[in-house]
Amino acid sequence: MNRTTLSLIGAATALAAVTGVAALTGGSSDDTDSAAKAATRLPVQRSTLLCPTPSSSEVSSTTYTAYTPKRDGVDAKDGTAELLPAQNPADDVADPGGDDGGKDDKNGKDDKKGSQASPGGDKPVLPLKEPGKPVTTDVDSEGAPALIGTADGRFAPGWTVQQTTTIDAGSGRGILGTACTAPDTDFWFPGVSTDRNRQDFVHLTNPDDAAAEVDLKLYGPSGRLKPSTDESITVPPRSTVPVLLSTLTDQRAASASLRVTARTGRLGAAVQAVGQKAGSDWLPASAVPSTRVAIPGIPKDTTSARLVVFAPGADDADLKVRLAGPNNSITPAGHESLHVKSGMTTAIDLGDVTKGEPGSLLLTPEGGDGPATPVVAGLQVTRGKGSDQETAFIPATGAIERSATAADNRTKGSTLSLVAPGATAKVRITASAGAGGGSPVSKTYEVKGGTTQALEPPRPASGKGPYAVTVERLSGGPVHASRMLALPQGGVPMFTIQSLPDDRGVVAVPEAGQDLSLLNDD
Repeated sequence: MNRTTLSLIGAATALAAVTGVAALTGGSSDDTDSAAKAATRLPVQRSTLLCPTPSSSEVSSTTYTAYTPKRDGVDAKDGTAELLPAQNPADDVADPGGDDGGKDDKNGKDDKKGSQASPGGDKPVLPLKEPGKPVTTDVDSEGAPALIGTADGRFAPGWTVQQTTTIDAGSGRGILGTACTAPDTDFWFPGVSTDRNRQDFVHLTNPDDAAAEVDLKLYGPSGRLKPSTDESITVPPRSTVPVLLSTLTDQRAASASLRVTARTGRLGAAVQAVGQKAGSDWLPASAVPSTRVAIPGIPKDTTSARLVVFAPGADDADLKVRLAGPNNSITPAGHESLHVKSGMTTAIDLGDVTKGEPGSLLLTPEGGDGPATPVVAGLQVTRGKGSDQETAFIPATGAIERSATAADNRTKGSTLSLVAPGATAKVRITASAGAGGGSPVSKTYEVKGGTTQALEPPRPASGKGPYAVTVERLSGGPVHASRMLALPQGGVPMFTIQSLPDDRGVVAVPEAGQDLSLLNDD
């Protein structure tokens, strides 16, 4: 008989080291409840982040900001955090943010050679020296690659990287911001488009040493969009592949939903939406399907908003629509409820729904005898009018269980939005030191249940350069958050909005009463 002994703590820590977050389940519900009661929350040991290719436009520049908050109970010495360039296996790559006029073949290629230049050459990009202080770098986006990053030890819990790109002219003009994301196997993007006035590229990045097999499926207002080519994509090891969504189908849909599923391996997925008239931005993935949805942080000066919802299950969804404003929650006129058919994308135009006050959308089950149906959702918001419009996207966003961070904030232009859909919540907001120095500053706020609080986040004392803002939920009900960065240029209200889901900086590890023994009898 061969006996291998592995402690439960060791097993859970190993799982956290691979994924950056772990959840242990199984057995009966009583077993699960007992394990949850005995669980200890420990900092993760390793985190992976993937940043998509920013732009190949000749008139673009990108700021990268990396940050890890200081954490109690974390070893103060060991660890690293850095990013390396991914490979682009294509010989020629279409320009998602330039002026190619849509002259691309079915693989999203044109006759412009893709550069393999890196923000830091072959050297690691944005290595952190200490938690609590951000690092930043500015690069010309043309030729800048996607990035694959790893943090371990003291830098892993809550590690975040923000990518902010400015494109000054052309059809992709605008501020494009995204938080680099952890790899996964399943993503939903409600709000994509295959229309002729949009060019939407999904960027697929594989962080691992084996190829990933990926399926792409599009759903329009009448159901599945008929594919015109193979929807399966192979992403080579440690590489990135951009795919123009309109090449996957001959059907045109102004609002559609994209599902990205890894059949083998894992990947990062991000959609870059390039509009011909209203600018461009990154369209983030929705939170996992849920019966209750929060879309936080609609700007007070929104001139139009378009809600896109998809029900991925076998049942239709009937939803109540509420707008949580500064003082209470109201029902938008003419949009009291929303019926979403199974497997079909539903979109409604809400106009200037905020009426001069900041707000957040809340979707809840309409009621009835049957079980509620989970949905995914996203909101396209526009500021400005006529030729001076700019667009951003807000996905359905998960609640902050403990903390979440937006890495790239400026002394002017940052607005933090917090919504408490249920009970009143208490939060602490901390501005880190600036990349060029200064001291952190913290303030505590109360968010009344059913309301949105939009505020200018605190700034670091004597700080210089970009800084990070961390939101910690201290008590009360669930809190959902987003951050808007506004950088107006030439009369155009350029802006981008990033949601702040929980950073998953800690993992629940059940207490081990005894070792687990894996027995092999010969």
